[in-house]
Amino acid sequence: MKTSEVFRGVQVMQYLDVTQVQTQIFHLLEEAASGKEVVITKDNQPFVKLVPIIQSQPRPKFGSAKGLIEIADDFDEPLEEFRGYM
Repeated sequence: MKTSEVFRGVQVMQYLDVTQVQTQIFHLLEEAASGKEVVITKDNQPFVKLVPIIQSQPRPKFGSAKGLIEIADDFDEPLEEFRGYM
């Protein structure tokens, strides 16, 4: 049994019986890698779901922005507008 759901005009999930997987495994892997969820069923029940692995962005290294930001020497000095309040 091969069916799919459509949400807002986009195919979001494909259901395929486990007996049909062997002949289509490479195609199913490509679909999963492209972002589609593929559900493999067994006895008309969800059995396995193929989803892509999301690569996380590496964390910035400490000090990698050195030299990109400059703070003025008088950064922590009171502003002229507030001198009357001090």
